[in-house]
Amino acid sequence: MKISDLIIFEDENLVAVNKPSGLLSIPDREGKETSLKEMLQNKYGEIFTVHRLDRDTSGIVVFARNEPTHKHLSLQFENRKTKKIYNGLVLGNPMPASGVINQPIAENTVRRGVMIIHARGKESITEYQVLQNFKQYAWMQFHILTGRTHQIRVHMKHLGNPIVCDAVYGDGKPVLVSTLKKKFKLAQSADEEKPILNRLALHAAQLGVTGLNGEEYNLVAELPKDLRATVNQLKKTSLAAPASSMIKRLE
Repeated sequence: MKISDLIIFEDENLVAVNKPSGLLSIPDREGKETSLKEMLQNKYGEIFTVHRLDRDTSGIVVFARNEPTHKHLSLQFENRKTKKIYNGLVLGNPMPASGVINQPIAENTVRRGVMIIHARGKESITEYQVLQNFKQYAWMQFHILTGRTHQIRVHMKHLGNPIVCDAVYGDGKPVLVSTLKKKFKLAQSADEEKPILNRLALHAAQLGVTGLNGEEYNLVAELPKDLRATVNQLKKTSLAAPASSMIKRLE
């Protein structure tokens, strides 16, 4: 994996990367695995962490290249001045098809690293919209107004439609073509069917921030091949019903 293949934008103040699922944003406590930050440090030298994504979430992560930019961007995230748009595939068909989830999120005191909805938690707000309904799944857009750990995953579990392949807040089951096609046949050369998707179906697609001099950065990270292929397969094999008159098409 080359860091140059992941960069979607860079200038003298910041660098934006389309992080693959499975890659750490920053080093963990053990420091045994390669992280996105380390890869950027090898390329640029000094790099400052502004925010992060869960290991299994793909999409836009921005790092600052100097201290003034780091402080400036960090304050935007802290003061909710950024625009963060995610896409995700969920189980079932959410009802209503659009709305706002305003439920406080706190860490589970029994299971470390797992978050729950609880009155003692911090305010957490997610705007959501179903872009397209399928038989078993729904393709969605999320606009998060706060940035809590696992926010979308926790809120969608609360709604009753967890993110696909989420082993913590959902059933963790992969997506198999055999469950989508009635007349699926396994290739004779294959011992078993390989999943079309076997990772958390959540992607940080768009991020809007303001630079030091007031310039607007409207960053877009294209969908990874596995997510794009899965949604396209669902379109082919399901009797898709649009959730609204405006359906975003995958290119």
